[in-house]
Amino acid sequence: MYVPLRYVLEIAYNGTNYHGWQMQSNNVTVQEVLEKELSKILKVQTSVMGCGRTDTGVHAIQFFLHFDYNLELPERFVFRLNQMLPKDIAIKESFEVNDQFHSRFSAIYRTYVYKATAIKNPFTENQTLFLYNKPSIELMNEGCRELLKHEDFASFCKRGGDNKTTLCDLMVAEWSENYELIEFRIRSNRFLRNMVRALVGTLLEVGYGNISIDDLQKIISSLERSKAGKSVSAAGLYLLEIGYNWDEFKV
Repeated sequence: MYVPLRYVLEIAYNGTNYHGWQMQSNNVTVQEVLEKELSKILKVQTSVMGCGRTDTGVHAIQFFLHFDYNLELPERFVFRLNQMLPKDIAIKESFEVNDQFHSRFSAIYRTYVYKATAIKNPFTENQTLFLYNKPSIELMNEGCRELLKHEDFASFCKRGGDNKTTLCDLMVAEWSENYELIEFRIRSNRFLRNMVRALVGTLLEVGYGNISIDDLQKIISSLERSKAGKSVSAAGLYLLEIGYNWDEFKV
């Protein structure tokens, strides 16, 4: 019985010009643009499965997708595909995996980073959130320590999603500062719709002293999105890393 080969692409993209990753009927997405050029180079209509979804304007420093193809990939495949794609989408590498691999369901964790700054910079427009006042990193990290005690993040989930549960195994949540940049890094086995941006908006209010740690505890326990802070702009959000047990899948 013939079994087609399964390939993985590791990519990165600047999401400014796209309505997220996933294919849509009326908007340009990263998946649409990539599938179009991939089908050209492979000379057959090729659909890809991404490791998840990113919203409009969200960026990806690391993103994995897989597709099935009947032959070996063409010579200089990565170079040629990069030449065909727009400058804001880049292919990092390609490799073969077994048919047990699934870019979305095989992932064991995902890491996001949110970038903000209190110093106006014309070169980071659409890439960082500009803050008019610098928040307290210490207070926000105190808030992060509180988040790590909990599993249910319904208070930070946009309604209308397809989530069957609002439970998440939060592994990392921390703020750091490096000269101009203020960064929030978060890792979990899964994320809810709009969760990271809602968490950032809420933690910034903690950093400005508008929400106390006691208030944050009550917000989390309420399981009500309306109790939490506003979602921040997508411009500062990056999918940073996807974790897999590659030893199980690489050929």
